[in-house]
Amino acid sequence: MSKGANIEMSGLTTAGGPLTVALSWIDPSGEGEADVSVFLVGAGGKVGGDADLVFYNQPATADEAVRLLGKSPTATGSEDRILVDLDALRPGVQRVVIAASRYAGATFGALDDLCLTLSDSAGTGLLTFPIKDADAETAFIFGELYRRGDGWKFRAVGQGYTSGLAGLAAEFGVGVDDTEEEQAAASPSAASPEPPAADGARPKRVRTAKKKATVAKAAKVNLAENPSWQPARLFPVTGLRNDQERETRATAVLLAVMAQVPEFGRRLTARFGAPAGTLQTFTETTFKHGDGKVRPDGVVRMARAGRIWTALIETKTGGNPLKADQVEAYLQVAARHGYETVITLSNDLALANEHPVAVDKRLLRKVALRHLSWAEVAHEADMLCHHDGVANPVHAWLLSELLHYLRQDGAGCQGFRDMGAAWVPVRNAITAGTLRLGDRRAMQVAESWEKLIRQLCLRLSGRTGLTIAPVLRKRRDGDASVRRLQTVTSLVDTGRMSAEIRFPSAAGPILLEADLRTGQIETTVELPAAPRARTLTRVQWLLRQLDQAPPELRVEALAPGHTAGPCDLLKNLTAEPGLLLPDGGEQIASFRLTLSSSMGTKRGTEEAGFVRSIDLAMDRFHQEVLQALKADTAQPAEPGPVA
Repeated sequence: MSKGANIEMSGLTTAGGPLTVALSWIDPSGEGEADVSVFLVGAGGKVGGDADLVFYNQPATADEAVRLLGKSPTATGSEDRILVDLDALRPGVQRVVIAASRYAGATFGALDDLCLTLSDSAGTGLLTFPIKDADAETAFIFGELYRRGDGWKFRAVGQGYTSGLAGLAAEFGVGVDDTEEEQAAASPSAASPEPPAADGARPKRVRTAKKKATVAKAAKVNLAENPSWQPARLFPVTGLRNDQERETRATAVLLAVMAQVPEFGRRLTARFGAPAGTLQTFTETTFKHGDGKVRPDGVVRMARAGRIWTALIETKTGGNPLKADQVEAYLQVAARHGYETVITLSNDLALANEHPVAVDKRLLRKVALRHLSWAEVAHEADMLCHHDGVANPVHAWLLSELLHYLRQDGAGCQGFRDMGAAWVPVRNAITAGTLRLGDRRAMQVAESWEKLIRQLCLRLSGRTGLTIAPVLRKRRDGDASVRRLQTVTSLVDTGRMSAEIRFPSAAGPILLEADLRTGQIETTVELPAAPRARTLTRVQWLLRQLDQAPPELRVEALAPGHTAGPCDLLKNLTAEPGLLLPDGGEQIASFRLTLSSSMGTKRGTEEAGFVRSIDLAMDRFHQEVLQALKADTAQPAEPGPVA
C-alpha cells in the first residue's frame, strides 16, 4: 500500500479471529529500538481513558481486544507484533491507531526499512505498507483500522511527530509526563508496570495479558511400533560425557529459547532489572583478563530506548559449585566493558537475595551480581508452557522441549537435590541425642531445608498454576538468621524441622514436618467444619469428601478454642463416625487432617533419599487429600437439635 491509501478488510480475508499487525525495521546503529503503542479512539478523536493506551507498561486492554505480543528478531532486524481482535472491541471504539515512538533524541529516520504488515488469524499476509520518508520524527503513526458502516477498513497513515510518545499521546487525549517517560525508558519496572494517567497520576493497577497458547495436556496418539522407541527430542541429553559439555549444552539451550520465545526471555531478564526490548544471546564469548583470557558461558544483550543492557552468564550443572575467584573475574571484566550485571546459574537456590558465593563487595559498586537456579528456570517455563501461555504455539512447544531437557538426569539441571555433607552427621547426632545449639552443621542443614522448601513450592506452582509459597510470619520469620536458628533449636529440642506452605486452593496453610527421630514426614491441614446444626452431620460431611483419601489419614475434631480433640484414622471413622464426637456435646469448629509418610535417610534424590521423600509426601497429600476437599465449606444449616 502507499501512504494515504485505504482498503476494506472484508475483501482481504475470510478467516475469522484476530488480526496480527507487525511493525518492522532495521536499527543499523544498534543504539536502540522503537516502542509500539496502540490507541483506541472514540468518535470524538480521543481515547476513552488511560486504559485505551496500550504500550510497553500496559501491554493489553482489559478485554484483551488488543495485545502487544512482543519483539521477535528477524533475519535483518526486529519485528514488533500486535494482536487486534476487531470483534472484541467495544462499540465505542471507532479507530485503532498503530504507532511507535523513540527516546533520547533517536529518530525514525535513523531506522531502515520501516514497514507495517497485516496478517489474518491463519498467518496469511494481507497487506504491507513500507514507509520511506521518515526523517526527524520521534513518534510515528504507521496505520489505523477504522469502522465504516458495519465493517472495518485499514488506512496507511505514515504520519510522524517530533514530540515523542508524550506528544503523540496528547494528540489522543492521554497525558504523559516527559520526566516519567524518560525514567521509564531508562529502567521500566517489570514488577509494577503502571502507565501514566491523563491527570499525571499513576493508576493503582494495570491489567496484563491473560492466558495464551499452551501445550495440550492430553497425550498424543503413540505410533511407536515398540515401547522401547523414544520420541525424537529437540534437545537430547545423549552424548554428554563430562561436566564441561553439560554446562555448554545447558547454556546454549537456555539462551536459544530465551531469544526465540520473547515472553520467556522477558520473564527471566526482568528478574535482573533488564529493560524490555530486543533480546539477543551469545555463547563462546571470550574476554581479555590480565595476562590471559576468560570465557563466560554466555552473554545476554538487550536493546531498548537508545541503550544496550548487557549481562555475562556463568553456568554450573550437577553438583558443581560456583567458584568465588571465577565470579570475581567476571565482575571485573563486566566493569571494564560497562556491563550491568553478572548472572550466575546453578542448581543452588539463593534465599532472601543472598548470593550462593561470597565475593569482594567492592566489585559490586559498578556491576550487579544476581543468581538464578535451574529450578527457577524450569518454573518460569512450566508456568508459560502449561498455564499462562505464550502468543505462538510453536513457542509453547519450544518451552516444552526445554522442560523435557531440564528434567533429564543427564542434563544436570534438576535444581536443588542434595541436603549437603552436614545432613548425615546431624541426623546421626539427633539419633544419639548429642546435637547442641552452636553446631555449624545444624545451621547448614537448616539452610538446606529452606532451599528444599523453596524449590518444592516452585515445582508445585509449575504443576498447578497456583502461587504456592512458604508462609513467612513477619515478626518471627523476617530475618533469615533468626529463622534458621529456630529450625536448629527445633532440631535440638524435638528432632523436627517444619515449614508452613500456602496453597491458594486450601482452607489454610499446609504444615510440613520432618521428624528425624521417628523417620516420619507429616503433612497437615486444618479446615473449618461446615455449618451443620448437628455435630455428627459435620463429621459425615467431611467423610463424604474423603471417601477416596488414604485410609491411614489421621482426622482430629477441634472444638472452639481447643488445640486438641478426638482423633482417629479415616479407616475407622468410615465405619464409626461417632468416634470424632467431642465429649460433653461440644460443637466441632474445625478438622485437622494429617498424613504420615516414611522419610528417606540419604541426603539426595535417590529412591531412599530425603529430598525425594519430601517431594513424594507433599505430592501425595496434595493429590489424595487437598484436591478432594471443597474450597467453599459454607453449607446451609440443617435444622434439628445439637447432638
